[in-house]
Amino acid sequence: MKTLKAVIVEDSRLARNELKELLASHKEIELIGEAANVDDGFKLITEYNPDLLFLDINMPEKDGFELLEMLDEVPLTIFTTAFDEYAIKSFEYNAFDYLLKPINQKRFSQSIEKVLEKGSNNETSDPKNENALSLDKQIFIKDGEKCWLVKIQDIFMFEIVGNYTRVFFENNKPLIYKSLGRIEEKLPNDIFFRANRQQLININHVKKVVSWFNGKLKIEMNSGEEVEISRRQSYLFKEQLSF
Repeated sequence: MKTLKAVIVEDSRLARNELKELLASHKEIELIGEAANVDDGFKLITEYNPDLLFLDINMPEKDGFELLEMLDEVPLTIFTTAFDEYAIKSFEYNAFDYLLKPINQKRFSQSIEKVLEKGSNNETSDPKNENALSLDKQIFIKDGEKCWLVKIQDIFMFEIVGNYTRVFFENNKPLIYKSLGRIEEKLPNDIFFRANRQQLININHVKKVVSWFNGKLKIEMNSGEEVEISRRQSYLFKEQLSF
């Protein structure tokens, strides 16, 4: 198995040193950088694209959740925290794992084992679009006080709402302040299809396709949502799916 690259974002130098000592006995993980605040952490992550992120939640100025919101793609994330309420809250964010400070060596090793198992199962990026996120990658979504870490494959539709984009997954429909065009650039183009000017759909979540007016198609998603594909896009949709 390849060595996994890791980054630490933690404002406490003592806590960073503790994590580095614990990592020293795990040669499968290569620490490629550390940061004491969110902005420096963001630069590290966007430059080196790590596989694993050790992230403190409670930091001055900006917290760990704000860092995740800044990222287009979120690595496997292990929250580190000294506060139980944050650890409990992290489950609401679908964190990969969390570690309470001071970190127990046995507990740390268990978390690393989970990371290695997960890392060995990761999919590769879509070869048709080298910049695309693979379906098992996750993105961070924040809408008001609610936050989610969602895998790309679990999102079945994006929809423009004014200056925002609505993201559809499970029974959730949060709004994010990112353009649909920017989102589309990051998605595998053999899986996500631009149905019309307003909507982008995940074809793996399509339940039924029916002919509609004026050469258009109408899509029913597994969720029950209905989407009308424009006349021009209907031709491309049939071509893509070999109808």
